[in-house]
Amino acid sequence: MRYEIRVEGQMSRTMTQAFPELESCVMPGQTLMFGQVTDEAHLYGLLARFQSLGLHVIEMRRLAV
Repeated sequence: MRYEIRVEGQMSRTMTQAFPELESCVMPGQTLMFGQVTDEAHLYGLLARFQSLGLHVIEMRRLAV
C-alpha cells in the first residue's frame, strides 16, 4: 500500500531523515511524505513517530496502486 502524508510546516532534512522509508517534498507551509507502508502496524508506527517528534499530520490518504 502506498500512502501520502501531509505534515504541517516545513520539515528540515534532519527531520525527514527520521522517516527513511518515505520520500519527502517540502512545500510552502507543509511537507508531503509518501511511500510504501507494509501493513497496519507499520502505519501506526509511522503515526507514533510523527507524534513523538511533535509533528502535526494534517492529512493522510491511501493512494491507488
